Amino acid sequence: MDLKIIKTKMPKELPDDSTLGFGQMFTDHMFNMDYSPDKGWYDARIEPYAPIMMDPSTMVLHYGQTIFEGLKAYRTSDEKIQLFRPERNMARLNRSAGFVCIPEIDEAFVLHALKKLVAVDKEWVPRAPETSLYIRPAIVAMDHYLGVRPSHTYRLFIMLSPVGAYFSEGFNPVSIWVSDEHVRTVRGGLGEAKTAANYAASLYAAQVARKAGYTQVLWLDGIEQRHIEEVGTMNIMFVINGGLVTPPLGGSILAGITRDSILTLAREWNIPAAERPITIDELMAAHEDGSLQEIFGAGTAAVVSPVSHLAWKDKVLTIGDGRVGPMAQRFYKAITDIQYGRADDPFGWIVPVEEV
Repeated sequence: MDLKIIKTKMPKELPDDSTLGFGQMFTDHMFNMDYSPDKGWYDARIEPYAPIMMDPSTMVLHYGQTIFEGLKAYRTSDEKIQLFRPERNMARLNRSAGFVCIPEIDEAFVLHALKKLVAVDKEWVPRAPETSLYIRPAIVAMDHYLGVRPSHTYRLFIMLSPVGAYFSEGFNPVSIWVSDEHVRTVRGGLGEAKTAANYAASLYAAQVARKAGYTQVLWLDGIEQRHIEEVGTMNIMFVINGGLVTPPLGGSILAGITRDSILTLAREWNIPAAERPITIDELMAAHEDGSLQEIFGAGTAAVVSPVSHLAWKDKVLTIGDGRVGPMAQRFYKAITDIQYGRADDPFGWIVPVEEV
């Protein structure tokens, strides 16, 4: 498939890196591609960033048939721009597509287009320490139809946003609240798909947590509400007796790319790493006997997010000494050093962005 590139005649003013938040501003260009049953995916183009026109009956607005991904581009000290494991994002996008009846993409072509888009907007990749260019590919159902069925037509788009830290705390510990009234998903549902429904299901409990002074919700399984699953925007990791424990992928947890990177590093460093079920009661007992040393989240947006406090029912646990733990610090440094080109990449995780 050909890729058309149409550059804007009205470029925006680049933001000051020191003012960057998360997901608040967008670059000059975006990638668009459409799907119809007779053409397949067609009309791939990079063009000026603009609204997507939708009829009020567009199916995505009524039935939520949409999926997305999140990854980043990083600028190195020698001005190279690179991606971190983007092929995993393309594969996961296709896996999510299968859950909600969206046609598969050509992963290699979409990654090629993504790299070209980043290259076109390369000046938007910020230079300040620990900033990056967030990349959001998404697919939405585009039929004009009111009725519950899969759409026949779709739009794939990729947008770019220069970002600072995801959490206002930066790489400092956050506090999380365990929900015992609400569930996000259940096994056999959409939990392992990166689709809008999962995030809509998390909003109410997240609002309750924020009002109580907590940054994120830690979800339990949707049936017994005993087994720990994940946090709303990241996978969860526990350091118990010097080893790493994280809940297994079993149909209701997103297969996080940062999660996989941490497990790979742990095995490389001979740190015991277990993907196994862990209950909230086991976690409370581990805190009580002193074997729970650290808790941290893992995700693209924050990379590693240490946890200082965990609230469960009427108890609030202080994790470790309430500060960043040594294992969280080690994983954060190792991954970000690879991402920003400060360290060698022994795993082949880095994909360079070529000039246009």
